[in-house]
Amino acid sequence: MDPALNDRTQFPSFYRTIPNAEVEIDGIVQGLKHFGWKWVGLIVSGDEIGYRAGERISKELESIGGCLAFVAHSVTLSLNIVEEIVKTTANVIVMFINPEMNFIPWFLFYKLPPKLWITSFNYNVISFNLNEMKTTLNGSLSLMIQEGEIPGFGQFFHTFSPNNYPNDALIAYTWQLIFNCYFTDTSSPIWKIINKPVKPCTGNETFSEADVSVYGNRNYRVTYRVYTAVYALARALHNLYSAQPPANHWGRLETLKRKVKPWQINQFVRNVTFTTFPNDTHSFDKYGDPPGQFDIIKLLFLPGHCILKTKVGTFNGSDNKATFYINNSADLWGPYFNTIPQSLCNEPCAPGYRKSKREGAPSCCYDCVPCVDGEISNTSDAPSCFKCPGYEMSNKQRTACVPKMINYLSYEETLGASLASIALVLFLTTSAVQGVFVKYWETPIVRANNQNLSCLLLISLMLCFLCTLLFIGRPTQICCLLRQVTFGPGSKLKKYVGTQLPIVLVTFCSLGNIGICIVWMTYGPPFLEADILSERDTITLQCNEGSGYFFFCIIGYIGTLALLSFIAAFLAKDFPDRFNEAKNITFSMLGFCSVWGAFVPAYLSSKGSRMVAVEIFAILSSSAGLLGCIFAPKCYIIFLKPGLNTRVVAARNY
Repeated sequence: MDPALNDRTQFPSFYRTIPNAEVEIDGIVQGLKHFGWKWVGLIVSGDEIGYRAGERISKELESIGGCLAFVAHSVTLSLNIVEEIVKTTANVIVMFINPEMNFIPWFLFYKLPPKLWITSFNYNVISFNLNEMKTTLNGSLSLMIQEGEIPGFGQFFHTFSPNNYPNDALIAYTWQLIFNCYFTDTSSPIWKIINKPVKPCTGNETFSEADVSVYGNRNYRVTYRVYTAVYALARALHNLYSAQPPANHWGRLETLKRKVKPWQINQFVRNVTFTTFPNDTHSFDKYGDPPGQFDIIKLLFLPGHCILKTKVGTFNGSDNKATFYINNSADLWGPYFNTIPQSLCNEPCAPGYRKSKREGAPSCCYDCVPCVDGEISNTSDAPSCFKCPGYEMSNKQRTACVPKMINYLSYEETLGASLASIALVLFLTTSAVQGVFVKYWETPIVRANNQNLSCLLLISLMLCFLCTLLFIGRPTQICCLLRQVTFGPGSKLKKYVGTQLPIVLVTFCSLGNIGICIVWMTYGPPFLEADILSERDTITLQCNEGSGYFFFCIIGYIGTLALLSFIAAFLAKDFPDRFNEAKNITFSMLGFCSVWGAFVPAYLSSKGSRMVAVEIFAILSSSAGLLGCIFAPKCYIIFLKPGLNTRVVAARNY
């Protein structure tokens, strides 16, 4: 079975009737894959075939994420092999050794834990007569070459006697082994090992049904392969002598007279094809191998040295694609396991976890690490977690991606409701002040400043308070545009720096603000965006200013006007004025500049709904500062100091 014999240059006339060892190795590998055994112990012979089997099995296990718990060679001290079996956590052990490399007698001295053994065809189970061996290997699965029937051989088997072959030592030894007896003129080392008295052999012992179940019935394996080898040679000779030229250039009659050389029959053996009972077709491939067909046998050791061999599946490695079949209705796992045994280095990682290499451990031994927030795994033993899309987040178990919550400054939350309430209160307050000014339109305190500009300023303040409501609620594209256009931020109110400015100056400053807004809306308008980066578990709907350059141009333009207003009012604060208009304007501009000066860093450092709240707060506080500093003193005089609101008192200041 050595694969090296496949070299047709060195061995052009070598043919097998037993499949190549590599096909058997493939069968074992297919079984490990079929049952999902990824943590396996391996015992192989210390020759080239054993090392090749170890490399092949190890490589195939790695391809499915498995590895070998240990590798022991039968040339190693048997005690070391037993120690490996005792300490391993693997429930499955593969034994691929030659019959002559037998370490099993060491099982006599140790009580080994229950394992499922996978044995190769090479290992001779006939020698399992010791109770300790039967206990250890009971329930093992063995890959055996396909059985076949030899017509007439069953009758020969039942009438067989070693007395007919007195000079055949092998027959005598086998007879002693089967019937637990000895011939008086021979001795066997195995009886010295077990140290038990045995009876003499007569040669007339008969096979019981138990013996037949162990050693032979009408279907045979190795014997059948010997039969097919003889049959193949006979068929080749038949083809040789019956062939016509030019296949046989001698001619039929001349061939019968010639003495055929062994090499001359090689081409006929290579091309031979024949059928045996019952309809088994035999041939050789280009390497001289027969069809790689195996039976999967369950071995149960019964009382009375009886071995029950149950066929539970098949493996066909002769096809381009190997086929592995298991009869699931058969009792596969008794007597030590009720269901398919698990043989893993550690439990599989559940969904929501990923595998993490365990330092210093074999490749299939790993730790299970939970996926980080925003990543999931939805399969067992996931090698890695994968990130959720930007609009989704991982659930609590890290097994699925779920949509993120939509976040924006809404009327339902405390902050949004509070800011909206403040805006409405300030709007109503400004409306009341507007009504007071209309009622006292001809009084000196109202006339002290340009009445029309005062009215325009109050209307602008009311619009500013109302425009903050555009910042609250689910944003839309229209809202994003109106937010900046209606306030800009500040619109007309920040261009008004005092009641003494002409209408022309106010109009001119307003046109500058409007011009910047038009260019902004044309080349880089604000737009609605979904921010998925600021907060891990939520999507923040917000208005992006579009061109940041134009946004800060607006702020710079209004800031410049406010600064000029502050300077002008500050220089005029000492002018004679009964109602302190210049001082009021100075304080209002000082408050306005302070608010918007602090707004820039606060705005840049805020994200999401907090950024919107900062902008609303800046609008409300700066507008409220103007309302309080400019109009509160006037209302104070109108309601609490009406004596000062007369022409006589006002005339004293001039």
